[in-house]
Amino acid sequence: MSLPDIRRSKARTSLLRTRAPDLIPQGRMSGPMPWVIAIMVAMTAIALAGGLALGNAVSNARAEIEGGVTVQVIEPRDDVRAREVTRAMEALKGLPGLSGMRRVPQAELDALIEPWLGTGITSPSGSGATGTAIPVPALIDVRLKGAATPAQLAAITARVQPVAPSARVDAQSNWLKPVFDAMISLQVLSIAVVVLLAATLAAAVLLAARSALGANRDVIEVVHLLGGTDTQVARVFQRSIGYDAAGGGGVGLVLAMIVILMLGRRFSGLGAGMVDSGALGWSDWLLLALVPVLATGLAMLTARLTVLHALRKML
Repeated sequence: MSLPDIRRSKARTSLLRTRAPDLIPQGRMSGPMPWVIAIMVAMTAIALAGGLALGNAVSNARAEIEGGVTVQVIEPRDDVRAREVTRAMEALKGLPGLSGMRRVPQAELDALIEPWLGTGITSPSGSGATGTAIPVPALIDVRLKGAATPAQLAAITARVQPVAPSARVDAQSNWLKPVFDAMISLQVLSIAVVVLLAATLAAAVLLAARSALGANRDVIEVVHLLGGTDTQVARVFQRSIGYDAAGGGGVGLVLAMIVILMLGRRFSGLGAGMVDSGALGWSDWLLLALVPVLATGLAMLTARLTVLHALRKML
């Protein structure tokens, strides 16, 4: 190798080893890109956490009530209602697939309707507690070994109806189906938000890479004259974006965790069963921790492809 070739090789190596901030005129975490990435990562993690919580709530609620069937005895006369409940429970004892059953206590029924109707409104007839007692249907909570199917509901109805004409049979999952549908729709929406935020992040990196290329066109031309390849130049920009994305992603994850923990404490204070069942598990937290890693990878890949494509058109 001749002396000029050796000098060009050393000069090319020196340029290609130049740290990315020397090509991109901004200090690390002082330009807008790291903070844009931090905001994107924080919003993505929060949206993903919401989707995971909704999924957990739906799954746990379905698992809890999928085998539940409620038999309502709506006879208004207390004595007749009591006899029908006893007969209905006797008729269900030999039901195939039965896991268990119980009559819901009157105190539990009173507690369920008290927030809407007040206290004492369901006092038995003739008790003298109030003169406006409302007869409340007696409830039998039936538990099946598997999910309640239409065939099983029909079998329960066939056993109960002859001995308790006023009985009504309902699968507990049917009561919450509109709620489940709404929660699944919100879960799909959260996934769509995550996808849109990822696309926005890629677009922001694309614009930043194009801007950096335009601002450093002269340096890139010198590198090419010295024998540098497009891949080597792209690696410099990819490394710079990687540093910024890693720093911004870490900041964004910390912000997201603070928000998620605060919201979790707020919702846990409600004491609602379905809300409590939506708590995040360890696998959910692990997935959230991967958000900045995936964001950094997406940013580096976008920067690399953008620079390579632009260099092919530029030179």
